[in-house]
Amino acid sequence: MKTGNLPVSATLLMLLTGCVDVGLRLEVDAFLRSYESEYQRLSYEWSEAEWASNTHIVEGDSTNAVRTRAAHEAYLAFVGSTENINAIRGYVAQRDQLAPLQVRQLERMLYDAAQGPQTVPDVVRDRVAAEAEQNERLYGFEYHMSGRAVTPNEIDAILRTSSDLVERRRAWEASKEVGPVLKSGIVRLRDLRNRTVQALGYPDFWSYQVSDYGMTADEMLALSDRLIEELRPLYRELHTWARYELARRFGEPVPDFIPAHWLPNRWAQDWSALVTVEGIDADAALGEHTAEWVVRQGEAFYVSLGFDELPESFWEKSSLYPLEADAPYKKNTHASAWHLDLAEDVRSLMSVEPNAYWYETAHHELGHIYYYRSYTNPDVPLVLRGGANRAYHEAIGSMIGLAATQHRFLTNRGLAPAGATVDEMAKLLQEALNYVVFIPFSAGTMTRFEHALYAENLSPDQFNAKWWELVRRYQGVEPPSPRDERYADALTKTHINDDPGQYYDYAIANGLLFQMHDHIAREILRQDPHDTDYFGSAEVGSFLKALMSPGASRPWREVLEETTGRSLDAQAMLDYFEPLYDWLVAQNQGRGHTID
Repeated sequence: MKTGNLPVSATLLMLLTGCVDVGLRLEVDAFLRSYESEYQRLSYEWSEAEWASNTHIVEGDSTNAVRTRAAHEAYLAFVGSTENINAIRGYVAQRDQLAPLQVRQLERMLYDAAQGPQTVPDVVRDRVAAEAEQNERLYGFEYHMSGRAVTPNEIDAILRTSSDLVERRRAWEASKEVGPVLKSGIVRLRDLRNRTVQALGYPDFWSYQVSDYGMTADEMLALSDRLIEELRPLYRELHTWARYELARRFGEPVPDFIPAHWLPNRWAQDWSALVTVEGIDADAALGEHTAEWVVRQGEAFYVSLGFDELPESFWEKSSLYPLEADAPYKKNTHASAWHLDLAEDVRSLMSVEPNAYWYETAHHELGHIYYYRSYTNPDVPLVLRGGANRAYHEAIGSMIGLAATQHRFLTNRGLAPAGATVDEMAKLLQEALNYVVFIPFSAGTMTRFEHALYAENLSPDQFNAKWWELVRRYQGVEPPSPRDERYADALTKTHINDDPGQYYDYAIANGLLFQMHDHIAREILRQDPHDTDYFGSAEVGSFLKALMSPGASRPWREVLEETTGRSLDAQAMLDYFEPLYDWLVAQNQGRGHTID
């Protein structure tokens, strides 16, 4: 028997010595239960409204948007109410008298309160309205190229496939047109976001977001820098290889910095389209199945590890497949997973088709779903039903996605021929051009720009200069021609507008996923990390459950060290790509490196 987080004997000792105020603990428990009930109701209503806004979009009909905004404001009014803030602060001030899990809940509630503190209701209301206006400008913008309207997908396709540098430059420049439209909005949002969290004592919005990790701004910058530095020798070899390879393809002199329009991504964050891998192509085999089969295979994977089947409500309420061509409404086509009531109502929004992309995506999204279900247990209070930190969710989904595309896994599922010859070095190169190339962008360019924006109050007349200074420093990339302050190229990255101050999440997730995958491959499966098959391993299932079931109820560093035996670093990623590093050094023999 236990009381709070302490054994009975310890609790009795504290009672005898007067160290524990039992009445206070009971009072806090009653407050937490009352808060939790209203919190669940309001967050569920907001989630339901958001779900409708994403799955049933009717042009010209603002019903869902109005409902979503009202539900969001009601949620903020509760979590940020002056009454709740005062009560939580009062209890936190007596933290030495409380159980650790009580303190953890209260601190989370205080963090959530900073989203909309009703001590500054006008600021909160203005911020919510300004964010809605910014999103309308961002997602309602019409891009033009050579005098005709183009979609972002068309721009992306040109950058992935075109060999015409003139066309590529036009597409890249078209992708930046939205920046100036967003500039005044982000300046206003920067002010409103900072003022919102400063009402609860945070120095700025970026520091507020970082605090979710139990870290200061300086600690997060140091962690980001360390990930970059550990991977820098490998990135330098990738950068050198890409400079020479792209110059060869385009028949141009080898540049010191890679021109941004030479790369297959608008922000130079993913170069994997530069490589095609022969020998692994699951599309043909998957094309013989239905879209539902693809999702059911994802469920079968987790069941094989010892997890339960998904509830019937998942299949009834999710939006898993593309809409019919004549559907009277549209839906968001970006894949996502949802935990609407923080209990049993889990759903996924996808547009699954029977191909390799959606096969990987289905396994990834169901990783989020099973994470939700793992920490939906009596030991995890509602307010702590989230990832151990924000990066954990993405790390687990991405790790499963990576595992589901490895040759042994695909062969054993009948989706790749067992005797196929795979160009393993090309596969490693393609993966590095995704995972490794992403780190300087996420941990460097994006993290440092948003830190400067919020914590340093970066002047609007320095936005573009700062952005390109960071892109050159961290990524070794430069624009096709000088870009002055008429432009605002940083703001074309959607996250700066609508998912702000947290892009380091993705860098940390990359480090976590390789660390977890390395542990599973080497310590549990005794397999090559480059060629694994998790399917059917109860031991892998036990490892994942131990990692996922605490949710946010325990410090994320403790969970990581207990499950993998080490703290977070880039070593597992370096080990994974070590054969590629040796190959790149040989390929780059005699070539000049142009980044430190």
